Amino acid sequence: MGWAAGAVLRDRNAGLYLSGVVVSGFGTSAMWLAAGIWVKSLTGSDSLAALTTFAMWAPMLVGPLLGTVADRVRRRPLLIGSNLVMAVVLLPLLAVGSAERLWILFAVLTVYGVSSVVHDAAEAGLVAAAVDSRLLGDFNGLRMTANEGMKLIAPLAGAGLFASFGGPSVALLDAASFAAAAGIFALLRVREDRPVRPSGSLRTGTAEGARYLWSSPALRPLVLGGGATMLLAGLNGALIFAVVDGVLGRSPAFVGLLYSAQGVGSVLSGLLAGPLLRRMPGRSFAAAGTALFAAAVALRVLPYDAVAVGCSVAIGLGLPCVLIAAMTAVQRETPDAILGRTAATANTLVFVPNAVALAVGAGLVAVVDVRVLLPAIGVAGVATALLLRGVRGSAHA
Repeated sequence: MGWAAGAVLRDRNAGLYLSGVVVSGFGTSAMWLAAGIWVKSLTGSDSLAALTTFAMWAPMLVGPLLGTVADRVRRRPLLIGSNLVMAVVLLPLLAVGSAERLWILFAVLTVYGVSSVVHDAAEAGLVAAAVDSRLLGDFNGLRMTANEGMKLIAPLAGAGLFASFGGPSVALLDAASFAAAAGIFALLRVREDRPVRPSGSLRTGTAEGARYLWSSPALRPLVLGGGATMLLAGLNGALIFAVVDGVLGRSPAFVGLLYSAQGVGSVLSGLLAGPLLRRMPGRSFAAAGTALFAAAVALRVLPYDAVAVGCSVAIGLGLPCVLIAAMTAVQRETPDAILGRTAATANTLVFVPNAVALAVGAGLVAVVDVRVLLPAIGVAGVATALLLRGVRGSAHA
């Protein structure tokens, strides 16, 4: 992992924060899968099951507004409080035993999504204050590794727990993980000045993050490139079952293997991110990852299992690069007073296109052959990589 990654793990604050990410990430990943299974088991409806993911994702649409919360209060107490609140908010799920009470589940998932947006905005500011700026790339890479590692393990644990004891048991697991994360974050030693209360209106304050992103030659290309890459990732994700069925001639269960292979690639990407970000500009790192992602998507047209698995690993390796580069640049380049709303705005601009593309891709695959769509996505990805590489920003970008 290199000396810098070791330095991150030895740093008390960074090590504690990564421990909190692992603990809360385990519960969250288990809950995301279990929520859909829960709804499906009570209603038999695929569309209602899919809405569980939408309920958790929808608050990101107002991410810039929610991000202002992280700039108006101290971030460490906010992280502790939000985790404790979620530990309590999850408890009403113990009463969900029939389809008539599913509204409780959807209400809790919506609050879950709101908390996640606020948590991520507060995290960006707290990490920038607690971690040496030279180690931010390594930290963000290790954070990605921790998150992706939990996604490989926790969904299986959540599904097994649900099958054995039902949805309330997963809710209790997630509540316990939030409580444990709050305890870990309480151990952080970070000196935070009292935030300066904005003098303008809430609307004006919310827009400051977007204005700063747009005016920054270092951040604008990375965030826009990240949004474009995640748009293509959403289209690619929508085609996965068509690839397995129409290209490989495999059963839908083969998708699980491809997702696992992609997860392995993402774990490796997180480990490599820090060392690579020290050897090349952030925009070059992002462009290289996007180009690797694009080539792997295009090669999915080949009807070979080994190629499909290799492409999934390559997608996992390449896709996180622009996300890590963009977040690291936001943490380094943004003034602390507006870091929360700037980070929340960046997350909205990067991740909303992914959700939109999943829906668009589901419609496209019904009318256009997947063997045409995959190369088209690849070409668009290469174009995005070239634009990223050609943009000049600051030395850190």
